[in-house]
Amino acid sequence: MNKQTILIIGGGITGLSAAYYLQKNIQENNLPYQIKLVEANNRLGGKIDTYKRDGFTIERGPDSMIARKKPGVKLVEELGLKDQMVRNATGQSYILVQGKLHMMPKGAFMGIPMEIDPFLRSELVSSSGKERALLDLEMGKGEEMVDQSLGSFMRRRFGDELVDNEIEPLLSGIYSGDIDEMSLMATFPNFYQLEQKYGSLIKGLNETMPKPAQTTGKAPGVFFSFKDGLEVLVDKLVEKLDQDSVLLNTRVDHVEKKETGYHVLLDNGEVIEASAVIATTPHQTLPKMFSEFDFLNVFTDVPSSSVANVALAFEQSAIKQDIDGTGFVVSRNSDFRITACTWTHKKWPSSTPKGKALIRCYVGRPSDQEIVDLPDEELIEIVLKDLNKTMNITSKPDFSVISRWKNVMPQYTVGHIERIQKIRKEANEQLPGVYFAGSSFEGVGIPDCIEQGEKAVHQVIEFLQVK
Repeated sequence: MNKQTILIIGGGITGLSAAYYLQKNIQENNLPYQIKLVEANNRLGGKIDTYKRDGFTIERGPDSMIARKKPGVKLVEELGLKDQMVRNATGQSYILVQGKLHMMPKGAFMGIPMEIDPFLRSELVSSSGKERALLDLEMGKGEEMVDQSLGSFMRRRFGDELVDNEIEPLLSGIYSGDIDEMSLMATFPNFYQLEQKYGSLIKGLNETMPKPAQTTGKAPGVFFSFKDGLEVLVDKLVEKLDQDSVLLNTRVDHVEKKETGYHVLLDNGEVIEASAVIATTPHQTLPKMFSEFDFLNVFTDVPSSSVANVALAFEQSAIKQDIDGTGFVVSRNSDFRITACTWTHKKWPSSTPKGKALIRCYVGRPSDQEIVDLPDEELIEIVLKDLNKTMNITSKPDFSVISRWKNVMPQYTVGHIERIQKIRKEANEQLPGVYFAGSSFEGVGIPDCIEQGEKAVHQVIEFLQVK
């Protein structure tokens, strides 16, 4: 019997997860399908990219996954990697406001005060700012809205000062976006639901957030990686795949709809005949790939931001004014160009040889995109200048690793969910058997992408079995 081909476009974590779960389904259920995975670059894994040098383990992209998000942990356990997992070391984290480091107040969630006393003692917000923020307890729920910006929602609840000094640097950093442009319902819908139910975010969080268990010693970190870096996950997924099913350095030029399925034209002139397609590439690639279908043109107006991270390796002794903590985020009310800093040797002790320090800084806020394109030397100089405003580093780094990620952070602007729903509806009608997944759609985190890859597999199998 001829096997039907299912084509996966893109070999990032979404595409790899889809390929793994698809191959697993085919083998376990003896299904008459075969997989082809096409990746434009010379490696699989997308933004997950671990670099080893001189005993250091340096993440060029994300450095961890959130442990409470089940799709990531489930996949790790299935792959037999649980014994290699490591949790991040916990410690004090900071927010930099107007050039000064402030301890993150205890009892806060994403910058929102759940405990009043620590909030009142904090120096992050002025007395009048605190008074304004606590109006959240009295103002009741806002009017029902389909969507709104995360910034306008938070400013209405807490005022500008708390938002700019504490909430914005925490929430914007996750999406590398502008809080005043980000969609509330696509990023933090739980905040809207709490407000509607309890009339106050502070009350709602106190009612619904699990209370920390009374334990002796430090609580386990909320993030996890692997002893040898996050790329362990990618390597294991690749190892599980049939190597003949993967095409690297191959770009999809065009997808043509045919009566029997799809003809996928590759940039090397080859044509793959596919019965179904899972497209996991960034949204800006889709209008050209599916150029016969105008409904995808909406993606040309969906912005993406660029970011860079600068990893600097030092002798521990070179850092004279060390800080007891795992890192800091930077508010808009500071003249820093870095947006955040991780003291990696403290957050992930296994990443760094004894007697060494590893500091990773991020640049590329929405209003400072040009910094990502600066030459290496200039970028390192800017980062060191910012670091030395809070630390005393007496020597140049032993080495640096700069990673630039151009236009890879999709921006979930207001109306994002409605746009995606409309696209999926149109695709169901005009492109049956084509499914879209990945960070441009329903979550930018690694577990979100894993979940989308697995969901697309179920949709494809259901489609082919009904067909």
